[in-house]
Amino acid sequence: MAGAPAEAQGQAQQNQILVITATGTPQDRDESGQAITVIDAATIEISQARSVTDLLARLPSVRATTNGSLGSVSGVSLRGAETGQTLVLLDGVRVNDPSSTSDAADFGNLLVGNIRGAEVMRGSNAIAYGSSAIGGVVNLTTRDPDAPEGLSARVSVEGGYAATVQSVADIGWRRGDLRADAGIVHLRTDGISSAAPRFGATERDALENWTAHARIEVPISDGLSLDLRGYGIDATLDYDSFFGEPADSTDESRFRQFTGHAGVNASSFDGRLISRFAVTYLANSRDYRFIAGAAPDFGYRGAVWRLDYRGKVALGASADLLMGYTHDVPVYRFYGFGSEERHAARTDSGYAMFMLKPLQRLSLTGGVRHDAHSQFGGVTTFGANANLGLDDQTRLRAAFGQGFRAPSLYQLYDAYSGNAALAPERSDSFDVGFDRRLFGGRGQLALTVFKRRTRRQIDYDGSTFRYVNLARTSTTGLELEARFAPVDGLDLQLAYSLLDTRDQAEHHLPRRPVHGLSASLDKAWVSGFSTGISLRYASAAVDRTSPTGTLDSYVLADLRAAWALSERFELFGRVENAFDRMYETAYGYGTYGRAVYGGLRVTL
Repeated sequence: MAGAPAEAQGQAQQNQILVITATGTPQDRDESGQAITVIDAATIEISQARSVTDLLARLPSVRATTNGSLGSVSGVSLRGAETGQTLVLLDGVRVNDPSSTSDAADFGNLLVGNIRGAEVMRGSNAIAYGSSAIGGVVNLTTRDPDAPEGLSARVSVEGGYAATVQSVADIGWRRGDLRADAGIVHLRTDGISSAAPRFGATERDALENWTAHARIEVPISDGLSLDLRGYGIDATLDYDSFFGEPADSTDESRFRQFTGHAGVNASSFDGRLISRFAVTYLANSRDYRFIAGAAPDFGYRGAVWRLDYRGKVALGASADLLMGYTHDVPVYRFYGFGSEERHAARTDSGYAMFMLKPLQRLSLTGGVRHDAHSQFGGVTTFGANANLGLDDQTRLRAAFGQGFRAPSLYQLYDAYSGNAALAPERSDSFDVGFDRRLFGGRGQLALTVFKRRTRRQIDYDGSTFRYVNLARTSTTGLELEARFAPVDGLDLQLAYSLLDTRDQAEHHLPRRPVHGLSASLDKAWVSGFSTGISLRYASAAVDRTSPTGTLDSYVLADLRAAWALSERFELFGRVENAFDRMYETAYGYGTYGRAVYGGLRVTL
């Protein structure tokens, strides 16, 4: 399992861990009523995951679908929501693609190589984030909070199945509050056929991905600092034709993404007011060729400028006021087949949130937000949560959150299927859960039950060939996370989820397994040698494109090992899908069989 409950992770840090995702500002995990899983840098390295979807798929209520070979379009769904209803942040920048049909973030080219931490918050929460956080929020960062003073570097090289070679290099420097980090990842693989073998497809679809990041945090004066971040991806992928029956083809795509963040952090009035001003920018481009190497036949462009202010006012020893304002302008452009379209929208948003601690073990958070959209008008959302400590070992959580998703520019304005009269999707989400420390701190348990109702869900109407607000959906579920370290060097982690997802006709929603289970066991042996095994189970799921109407259940097993030759050098290797199981996350798309990889990691 890639991550443990945030409660469990905090045990290693004097039973405290700060989370960002619940409110957009650092908060003690024991003061949040939200269901949050934290994945730290050490957990990421132990997992040996290569893609972000592999990392997240091991968490409860997380569904990852991939359209074939590594680099293909991939989506992440939280608690049975649509992939466009998952808000994704990368180094503080929203990377949901305004040029996609539903504003979904494409995880296909997000590599773990330079990701040093992640938070996954499950449940609707529009107060701090606005549109798209119906299922929840995935917050990825390249920043390592435990980076040492002075100069540090991290280099790794791995290779294996399908002529895969991945190289990672990161360098950082820290002196007090002054930090600078930069890194680059290169991956080249022959991949697999994106069209499933059942259609006679055998041609491998290769990927080459270059990813780079840089960030610098500079203290300007006492109480004032500058924060600059940049992230870029350039990936070229062979892919198969899915017009009609899936088949091998000569199609090629190129994906490029750039994100930029420029922020100023200020502390004033003796620290009673903490402010952050930021300007962020996202630019996505997707070009498609029917013949590799030829001029693009069609493509999409998406860009978002965003102005953001967040403030935190200390109202006393036990109360804080959080407030914020955002202004963003998404732009969408399509070209190809003799036509070109360009559309834009504008959103202005404001929110206020109170964080109260009336008792030593009771924390309350609640707020309201209003978003004004240039096309459909305004949306007001509310949210509240509570965290109560019964004793030093047990805490109760409860949360209510509302979410919404603005119609994408494609859904509003596409010349063939757009509908400018669309209203935003709306949701209400309820959570109740508890966190419990066990066995003197060697074990931790988190259990959550939840319910979400979504109204006005946007879907494609086959009778009018346009997008309309016609769907209502609901999800009822249970999530369990557990971690147990009975002795030093032995770590057992478990994640289970039960998801009952329904539409207005009480039909199960497609590609949502009812039961999901992930378990891992890691053991550190003598002389720096360690081994691990991970198991992942998904029950059968509905897929109406399949001749049987369903996707079969499956169990995947991954094996891994690492050997620390010294403090700086480590050999590592893994076997993915060790039992070579045939499975599908979406009908018609290929998946990886047994694959072996190995490499060397150097830390300076």
